[in-house]
Amino acid sequence: MNKRQARYFAIGSTLLATLVFLGLTIDSHRQFPKLTNAQNITPAVTLGKDVWHKNNCINCHTLFGEGAYYAPDLTKIAQQRGAPYLRAFLKDPSKFYDEQRHRRLMPQQNLSDADIDGLIAFLDWVSQVDNQDWPPRPIMVTGLGATGGNAASPAAAAGSAAAATVSDKDPVALGERVFRSAAPACTACHSLTPGADMAGPSLAGIATRTQETLASPDYKGSATDLATYIRESITHPSAHLAEGAMYSADGVSFMPNTYAKDLTSEQVAHLAAYLATFK
Repeated sequence: MNKRQARYFAIGSTLLATLVFLGLTIDSHRQFPKLTNAQNITPAVTLGKDVWHKNNCINCHTLFGEGAYYAPDLTKIAQQRGAPYLRAFLKDPSKFYDEQRHRRLMPQQNLSDADIDGLIAFLDWVSQVDNQDWPPRPIMVTGLGATGGNAASPAAAAGSAAAATVSDKDPVALGERVFRSAAPACTACHSLTPGADMAGPSLAGIATRTQETLASPDYKGSATDLATYIRESITHPSAHLAEGAMYSADGVSFMPNTYAKDLTSEQVAHLAAYLATFK
């Protein structure tokens, strides 16, 4: 290739690359309304966006992987936590964790109720954006990954290669699958490690604690056995409230109340069987 041919090749390659870039840019802008659910951008969402920027939330948090990494990524926080949790947290973050223990306490922003509602609407809109599953492993409130810090169940730890062949029929193994794959995943809020409380309490020892609750003279619930109690806790979270201001407010649990319709009765039974193994 002589100099003239090399020059033409460089010019042609540049023009082709430019055309491809422009085409991809135009196609991206064409798809933005669909990918971002632009039709759902309400005045409340716009207000929330303004609150987000006014309070410099991005100085600590990330959205779609963009921002600072001092605090959790909030891309899917509305799905992972729900509006009641976010509302209570934004009103008084100090109730949700100990600065001396976690070394990072969100400052009190003194937001108005309208600003909080707007910010929740904005985060809910963000959670609905088609972000191609980014970030792949968001940081959780305690700093653990989506599966970080979780121990295997006693039943799973004692399993063998032979047991794996019947796992598709084992309710405990099926329950573990539900625990990690439900939407939102149980691992987004619960750890299986003793003392590792996240947005929800650790589920280590849940079977023993439940048996103690059922045997207590102060217990007034309708469940009479371990399996029923755990199933009710999944499908009707407010029926059995965990102690602590970070888990409920005004008698309403922060745990999503959507599992009763999102999971089949069989899945709930499997999940209860799995959790019942944690003595």
